[in-house]
Amino acid sequence: MDEKRSNCEKVEEEEVERVVEEAKELQEAAATLINRTSSEEQSLRQRALSLDSNIRRLRSLLHSSISSTNNLLRFDSKLADKLEEDLQKAQCLIYDGDASAFLPSKAQGAFVKMFIGPINVRASRKDVQLKVKEEYNSYRDRTALLFLLFPSTLLILRSWIWDGCLPAFPVQLYQAWLLFLYTGLALRENILRINGSDIRP
Repeated sequence: MDEKRSNCEKVEEEEVERVVEEAKELQEAAATLINRTSSEEQSLRQRALSLDSNIRRLRSLLHSSISSTNNLLRFDSKLADKLEEDLQKAQCLIYDGDASAFLPSKAQGAFVKMFIGPINVRASRKDVQLKVKEEYNSYRDRTALLFLLFPSTLLILRSWIWDGCLPAFPVQLYQAWLLFLYTGLALRENILRINGSDIRP
């Protein structure tokens, strides 16, 4: 009996040691991955910033050469238009594509800062940005139904139960809900705008 108990204890002890070792290995692998990812991210961030500054420099050079009075420095207007268009395409790729996550984030509006503080609400991946937009549309659609039902219910209750007079509490409740609704919509729209959506709050 004691021998069986001793064997069970050894087996459990070995399993615990194995689990502890696996946890240590997993921790080391995760730390290595995070270090590698952060160094790759830093490299991409530097490349994005460098490319952005190159685009700005080339655009400035192009504009100065177009407006230059020196004929040797002037570009042909067709060539200048083509170069400007190419620079615009490159800038759109950087600012509207996945590389935009590596550029410094746009300043958040005062409205967002006032309600949620200095939290970075910029989504780094395109699928997350699309999910934020889908969530906004879903929220807007859900609340649109309530937007119609709430006042309709108040009007029906006014005529059937309250004898043509609206009590203060239901009206205040409706006004509080409207405040919540518009604040929520404004926050979501500002977050969408920060993430590159062209929605106007």
